[in-house]
Amino acid sequence: MSGDKIRILGIDPGLRITGFGVIDKIGSNLTYVSSGSVKTFEGELPSRLKLILDNLSEVITQYQPEHVAIEQVFVNINPQSTLLLGQARGAAICAAVMNDLIVAEYTALQIKQAVVGNGHAKKDQVQEMVMRLLNLVGSPSADAADALACAICHAHGGMGLGKIATTGYRMKRGRLV
Repeated sequence: MSGDKIRILGIDPGLRITGFGVIDKIGSNLTYVSSGSVKTFEGELPSRLKLILDNLSEVITQYQPEHVAIEQVFVNINPQSTLLLGQARGAAICAAVMNDLIVAEYTALQIKQAVVGNGHAKKDQVQEMVMRLLNLVGSPSADAADALACAICHAHGGMGLGKIATTGYRMKRGRLV
């Protein structure tokens, strides 16, 4: 079973730009498949959410992932921004569940820890490690890199894909204690 291919779609939700990244995990090897972003700069909120839903549904149809990993919403200083981000995230989750996919959720801290080894890594460090881990010749956009990082996090330890035992532990600030 260690040689079975698992396709993972990572999503970095955002109302203006939602990044996506698709990777394959075969054993312990990760392979880049595709990445990009859904841009919704203008229009009313419902039409922007529909654009996210429709575009991610197309990505799911085209690439047929078995797993979906999405970044959790962080609480922002601006409550309005947090609510809008949550709605974009909801549209992304709906695209996955409408296609009968289970969604795994990770904090930014967990993603950075899994990809860079430091939960407080900067965006450029995440981009650099995504390029190295996936043997990319060029740097993906920031949003696509974050989505690929989410998929890598899932491949490295999420949802039964090499998940560490957590019985008797609890999460505090994105870490097991």
